[in-house]
Amino acid sequence: MNFCNQCGKPVEFRVPPGDHLPRYVCSHCGTIHYLNPRIIAGCVPDHEGRVLLCRRAIEPRLGFWTFPAGFMENRETVQQAAARESLEEAQAHVQIGSLLAIVHVLEANQVHMFFRAILPRAEFGPSPESLEVGLYAESAIPWGDIAFPSIEFALRHYFADRAAGREDHHFTTAERRPRM
Repeated sequence: MNFCNQCGKPVEFRVPPGDHLPRYVCSHCGTIHYLNPRIIAGCVPDHEGRVLLCRRAIEPRLGFWTFPAGFMENRETVQQAAARESLEEAQAHVQIGSLLAIVHVLEANQVHMFFRAILPRAEFGPSPESLEVGLYAESAIPWGDIAFPSIEFALRHYFADRAAGREDHHFTTAERRPRM
């Protein structure tokens, strides 16, 4: 950040009085600009025992597989964001269920929040964000081509919980995969 979004004057990166972390502070109006983690919301849509996966049509990780997930927007809940991402990425109307996983991706300043979901009808399709979309049994998941560690973490716990007949919450800190 170089300029204040309030007055347009230059900002300095320093610890403001009463704080403990460096922040961007406007040298003119004194506005403190807090940069906080971004929330990624998504879900694992299940239809009759198979999960909905999308092959990414966009970077990062173009051509790799994920379940529907993306950046949360202002004025929506995390659950609404997960449902919206399913519609945007896979043209799928889902029913959001319980919380599955929270993954802290510190390097990217992100928090990924994933839910279980039901896909009531096998109605879905590709979108500008997805090259292809399909329903996959656990044994058919392209595990070596999963886009992000957070997605793999959530999927593995989803299947383990389903096999055990429970709906636990799972938490971890993940590293981003290197760009290819």
